[in-house]
Amino acid sequence: MVNNKVIAITAIAVVVIAVVTGVITLQTRTTQPTATITQTITQTVTQTVTRTVTQSPQTVTVTVTTTLTPTTPSTPSIRGLTLNGAGATFPYPQIMEWIKKFYNRTGASINYQPVGSGAGLSQFFQNVTDFACSDPPLKRSDWEKYRGNVMQVPFIVGAVVVVYNIPELPTGYNLKLSGEVIAKIYKGEIRFWDDDAIKMLNSDVANRLPRKEIIGVYRSDSSGTTEVFTTYLNKAAPNIWGKDLVGKTVDWPIAKVGRGVGGSGNPGVTQAVQATPYSIGYVEWSFAITNKLQMAMVSNKDGNYLLPSEASLKDALRMINMPKSPLDDFSHTLEEVVYAPGPNTYPITSPSYIIMWRTYTAKEKALALSEFLKWLAIDGYRDVVPGYVAPPEEVIKLLTTASDILRQ
Repeated sequence: MVNNKVIAITAIAVVVIAVVTGVITLQTRTTQPTATITQTITQTVTQTVTRTVTQSPQTVTVTVTTTLTPTTPSTPSIRGLTLNGAGATFPYPQIMEWIKKFYNRTGASINYQPVGSGAGLSQFFQNVTDFACSDPPLKRSDWEKYRGNVMQVPFIVGAVVVVYNIPELPTGYNLKLSGEVIAKIYKGEIRFWDDDAIKMLNSDVANRLPRKEIIGVYRSDSSGTTEVFTTYLNKAAPNIWGKDLVGKTVDWPIAKVGRGVGGSGNPGVTQAVQATPYSIGYVEWSFAITNKLQMAMVSNKDGNYLLPSEASLKDALRMINMPKSPLDDFSHTLEEVVYAPGPNTYPITSPSYIIMWRTYTAKEKALALSEFLKWLAIDGYRDVVPGYVAPPEEVIKLLTTASDILRQ
């Protein structure tokens, strides 16, 4: 009687990646019929699998075959982490869409407060928030102050559109307005909608333009959208709209003549235009689309009147001398993209920037922000909200670079 043999087979798989699925086939070959045992295992980093096979042969030969199929390397766990940001209302609809999708993908939350570019930057530099968003990039003086410690990337592209509420005009009609005419309206120099300067540009509806006072709606908060809009007015009509009227906050001449209304954020201006017949305002393109506001065709540097489109925004973006690193100075880009030359460039195009620190004391914050930037570069631009355009490939590379820097 031959004693039963007990054979212990130990398969050790050491893997570099986080999760590996393996199939181990154990075969016993003897003078007796062969027994085959197949076991499927899931291993994490290093795991020892022991299988005991009991047979009663004279001679036992054991063959172990291991097949490992690696999975895609997993994202470092940021589930449950929260990032806090604040700033521009300009990119807010797109940011909210990203926040939902990023949470579904990673389990990390982002709280974003659309308080305006000025307030957002103020909170960021006071370390109240983890990041800020601003339509114009950092001013040269701010970049110099924090040089080497702050990063910025133009992560989404939009447009400022001129909107109006004139009940007498047919739905779907787009007024033509030059930069000079818009500047004179906000200066208080053009008072009525039937002004000859407006009628000359819109001869097909000249007899429908009412003799109603124009109400100019503007941003009451510190606004990057205002800086983009007033930059356009200054570049298109420098003799009418001086440099002293360019910035995030403006001492609006139309308010001084009693025909101005302030609104907080793009939503506030949108609501004011909707509620005020014979008003004119300026908002980010997405807000005009969503709220079905009448949009004007505005004149570009070549004298053509355009509505924004993906193609016209991309034409304007080509005029930017894009920096090579997120640590570089971007302050020149606003002047380059607004009122850029070209027959088909939309003249009030602007990227919106995400502003962040190079390093964070809380390493988990740096990791979460790094993962967000990487996710944007890989997946974020697959679904862009109407009214925005994804940045060019060179900008997407800046996101990847910034993500890598945050991991250093």
